[in-house]
Amino acid sequence: MYATQALTHFVPLAAELDKNKVTPGVLGFLVFAALAVGVWLLMKSLNRHMGRVNFEEAPERGAAVAAEKGASGGSAER
Repeated sequence: MYATQALTHFVPLAAELDKNKVTPGVLGFLVFAALAVGVWLLMKSLNRHMGRVNFEEAPERGAAVAAEKGASGGSAER
């Protein structure tokens, strides 16, 4: 059965509706539901990918200089 043939079965049902009342109907709901599921899947994927990120901040300049002096100067405590 083709989609156009399937839609012709719904034409008599559409004729019974009030022509002054405009609603999104089932098609609007299905599109909205598909968008909602798509956003949910994208957010789930984003959370998974962000969990895999290994982010380490660069040390501050003062801390890096102090670390270099400590490593090159040797320690007096042995």
